[in-house]
Amino acid sequence: MALLSKKDADFMRGHFADKLIAPVRLVYFTQTVAACQFCRETEQVLREVADLSDKVTLEVHDLITGKDKADALGIDKIPGTAILGAKDYGVRFYGIPSGYEFTSLVEDIVDISRGQTNLSARTLELLNKLDKPVHIQVFVTPTCPYCTSAVRLAHSLAIANDWVRADMVEAIEFPQLANKYQVQGVPRTVVNETTSLEGAAPEPLFVAKVLEGAGVMAGDEVQKLVAELSKGAKR
Repeated sequence: MALLSKKDADFMRGHFADKLIAPVRLVYFTQTVAACQFCRETEQVLREVADLSDKVTLEVHDLITGKDKADALGIDKIPGTAILGAKDYGVRFYGIPSGYEFTSLVEDIVDISRGQTNLSARTLELLNKLDKPVHIQVFVTPTCPYCTSAVRLAHSLAIANDWVRADMVEAIEFPQLANKYQVQGVPRTVVNETTSLEGAAPEPLFVAKVLEGAGVMAGDEVQKLVAELSKGAKR
């Protein structure tokens, strides 16, 4: 049975026809011999999405037998999905992209196909401060209406800057990680293991916390930046 209704599939088919420019690959990792609660459903979601456009293709790999491929993409758990376009933008989904996070999947595909995001010019300028890898993890649940904005911001930063890798992590599917990072509510964003952010923060605060987590901005500088960007956003 299809997970997407005919109405939703028809809408998505038209959306992709209008928006997609370059090919996009959904590179999915699963494992048949290990217990994986939503691996089958995740593959079905990705397959149905890929069927909506000839510009979207799905590759399915086993995490163990495809270890070299997984290592090259930094995939270390299942279900894990990398979305690749003209290059690897560092966009990852860990867990099923269902519920509100289905929107994140769809819009990420569009952005990666186009190779651009809707980030502000000031944000793009600030990202140039980065000079070493930054890892963003956004913990979500499918029923959280506020999580999508955090995931989309994190993934947009990854698309915009080669130093950034951003993961959506479904908290219920990865309870060990949720415990490790003290996830008591979602969205919870963790940057480089050192800096965290609660809730669906606006772009200025989100970017400032990422720069703080990357070690290129101190706490007092973060506050000044947030004030500056927030003032500019209101103009």
